[in-house]
Amino acid sequence: MIRKETLHVLRDRRMLFVVLAIPVVQMLLFGFAISTEVNQVNVAIAWQTYTEANRQAVDRLEANPYITVVGSVPVSQVHETLRSGHAQAVVVFGRNPGDIQILVDASNPNIAQSSQAYIQSILSSGSTLGSSAPCGSPQSQVTTRMLYNPQLKSGYNFVPGIMGMLFLLVCALMTAVAIVREKETGTMELLLVSPARPWQIMVSKMVPFFVLSCVDLALVLIIARYALDVPMTAGVAPIVLVTLLYVVLSLGFGLLVSTISSNQVMAMLICGMVMIMPVVMLSGLMFPIDNLPIILKQISAIVPARWYIAAMRKLMIQGLALSDIILEMSILAATTALIFAVATRKFNDRLQ
Repeated sequence: MIRKETLHVLRDRRMLFVVLAIPVVQMLLFGFAISTEVNQVNVAIAWQTYTEANRQAVDRLEANPYITVVGSVPVSQVHETLRSGHAQAVVVFGRNPGDIQILVDASNPNIAQSSQAYIQSILSSGSTLGSSAPCGSPQSQVTTRMLYNPQLKSGYNFVPGIMGMLFLLVCALMTAVAIVREKETGTMELLLVSPARPWQIMVSKMVPFFVLSCVDLALVLIIARYALDVPMTAGVAPIVLVTLLYVVLSLGFGLLVSTISSNQVMAMLICGMVMIMPVVMLSGLMFPIDNLPIILKQISAIVPARWYIAAMRKLMIQGLALSDIILEMSILAATTALIFAVATRKFNDRLQ
């Protein structure tokens, strides 16, 4: 039966395209498109006094690749400059030495925070600053270190999340239509009279897709490492091990969906609609789990992607060992066992 399913999959070119090409396209698209980085900040300069120190500060702004100094504006035109969109920020050099004010358009909070951080860092680089003092005020030097992601690349955060979404959707979608297709084509009766047991039928449905998922995993890791420049600090082996567990879970979820679906369209709708929203909203892919309301935070605990994404971030970015993700792996393993138990029971009920 495994041989039969393998031949069936290999002959279905559309299925092969969906399984192999779509994850690559989505990984590249999401990996480059989903970004919280601010790569271009237009900054205007307003002078109340002109000093050499202020001139050097402006030179540092102009030398930064993320900052574009769009020119000087009168102090009276600062707000108009921000309202018109001519600049996202205005640096006002006051009358007293070291008196510098940064005005930022906060209509987009993410851009505003990043812009303010960029400008503050650049202006601070030429002097010792205290955290509560104006820019340029001489106080004790403050040193900041960014651990694990010193460049603040958003890909470090999003790629593990994208992997969690891709494998759950693609693997579940593949197996979700497997048994339903047998019903629609009328070949389910042949399976019913075969000597194979229900669990053997389910395993035979999974094996070809598991192999294809391994190919997807290899492609995704290559893209993540060499195209998106995401590190794999803990090594490839732990990442592969946890991902294979997650793949088996996803394949099992697809089988569960196929046992409760009457046709392929229904199976695909369940996979698409039921899984996309929880994965995006409740897994930590887009929004931190700690920022969710208490009720949603508790609901997110049953979303497998939450635990997989957390494990991937610890392995890929922080470089932790498998012993540090025992909780995540235990939850994924328990969820896998539960899903297969329910799927097998549902499948047995359908055969009776």
